[in-house]
Amino acid sequence: MKETDVVFSEWEGYKRKDFKLDDHDCIMIIPETEYPGRPWVWRAEFFGAFDYADRALLEKGWHICYIGISDMYGCPDSIDIMEEFYTYMTEVERLSPRMDLFGFSRGGLYSVNYTVRHPETISTLYLDAPVMNVTSWPGGYGASERFPKEWEECKAVYGLTDENALEFHGNPLDKMGDLLKEKVKIMLVAGAVDSIVPYKENGENLARFYQENGGTIKVIVKPDCDHHPHSLEDPTPIVEYIMENFKEVK
Repeated sequence: MKETDVVFSEWEGYKRKDFKLDDHDCIMIIPETEYPGRPWVWRAEFFGAFDYADRALLEKGWHICYIGISDMYGCPDSIDIMEEFYTYMTEVERLSPRMDLFGFSRGGLYSVNYTVRHPETISTLYLDAPVMNVTSWPGGYGASERFPKEWEECKAVYGLTDENALEFHGNPLDKMGDLLKEKVKIMLVAGAVDSIVPYKENGENLARFYQENGGTIKVIVKPDCDHHPHSLEDPTPIVEYIMENFKEVK
């Protein structure tokens, strides 16, 4: 990927670098003092949204990075782009070869699919109210309503139709065994009464599978929380789990 259109600015008191890689908008927030090993948070989607954990880690020396590949729903082409971004961040920016991948909502599709392809690059996989099944969201085949615009986009990038969607086996829920086999460490935060990405159809399946099969996972379910707000206003449990995992893989 070729870097172009580089602009440096300030973001919340930190140095910010905006640039393009093959016409994809990218962001890197640089900590005041880097943590040993140069760790980084990779936001798969929604840079700056409910970023309590991102900011807390930034204060501790993590970089925050993002590449804009919205509306690709974690399809194989989007994972190809993520591979190139990872190569750039680790070889050009010289960040840690192990990063913390944050998958919020539809970002769960990107995060799990990338992790399954490259588990060796992951320190912690943090999923927050994640989409784990496209027929749950945006398809609306379960407890959630259908999101028509998003469903049409999703079908297009995966080559699905309404007739064959329920036969699709490329969802993150179909890849839980791969995550477990590769001993991927997971942080899962979700709302118990999520009406958009229902927990019982998505994150709960992953939590149960990992717990029943000896996987390493920390689960926080917010009893009265819908899809929003994401994360935790006090992100200490998330941050401590991520920091401990990074110390172990350095």
